[in-house]
Amino acid sequence: MISAASDISSPVGVIAGGGAMPFAVADSLAARGIAPVLFALRGACDPAPLERFRHHWISVGQLGRATKLFRSEGCRDLIFIGTLLRPALSEIRLDWGTLRVLGRVWAAFRGGDDHLLSGIGRILEQDGFRMVGIRDVAPDVLMPEGQIARATPDAAAAADIAKGREVLGALGPFDIGQAVVVIDGHVVAVEDIEGTDGLLARVARLREAGRIRARSGRGVLVKAPKSGQDLRFDLPTVGAKTIEGAASAGLAGIAVIAGHTIAADSQAMIEAADRAGLFVQGLSA
Repeated sequence: MISAASDISSPVGVIAGGGAMPFAVADSLAARGIAPVLFALRGACDPAPLERFRHHWISVGQLGRATKLFRSEGCRDLIFIGTLLRPALSEIRLDWGTLRVLGRVWAAFRGGDDHLLSGIGRILEQDGFRMVGIRDVAPDVLMPEGQIARATPDAAAAADIAKGREVLGALGPFDIGQAVVVIDGHVVAVEDIEGTDGLLARVARLREAGRIRARSGRGVLVKAPKSGQDLRFDLPTVGAKTIEGAASAGLAGIAVIAGHTIAADSQAMIEAADRAGLFVQGLSA
């Protein structure tokens, strides 16, 4: 896919889910002289930081209202960023704009999260908007290649990383998850609907229960986009909380795909890794 980075128009519409990343992206845009307008998703976006930016509240299922707001603000380019719990169709309050494309919305819901987001993105693009990715609007928040903490992986960890990448490559077409934990060559846990934090908490419980016998300080969390994934949507994210979870799970470190993984508050993540003695590696794509 050709990058849109050199052709970004101002303002950019930031469709904001939960967490800190929508605001980090908005700050990155503003620092580059591109005006962000945030379209905050009800029930997901944090209202407190929102007040620093020009913004509107929108609800999932209100495509008609959303597209009118995008146009009124002059936002040709749109990015979706942040967490969002997948709603059931029965929970969505549909407006007329959504009903107009209900068949395509239904088709988007009949699949995993990447299928859903890319499907909604295609609907918006057919309405004349352009969906862009984090690499286009805020490349500074992406994970760089190489080691970014003091610790480095040993040969056992490098082998676990290689196996983790192989496992994620095989699982990618099924749109299941973006993370796996490998310890001494054994796949002990794969990410599911609970997300990465839940995955790491599960590994910690398995250790406490004696189901994982390897000593603490071994094993790796590996994260990567799904094979064939539209990289404008739902990129893997790591941050200080990921490091804390990996430390609690007794792992040696984490490895993610450089340039295709969001590093939330990277300085705090590096500090947390150095305190815990974990490595953080950005892998070549």
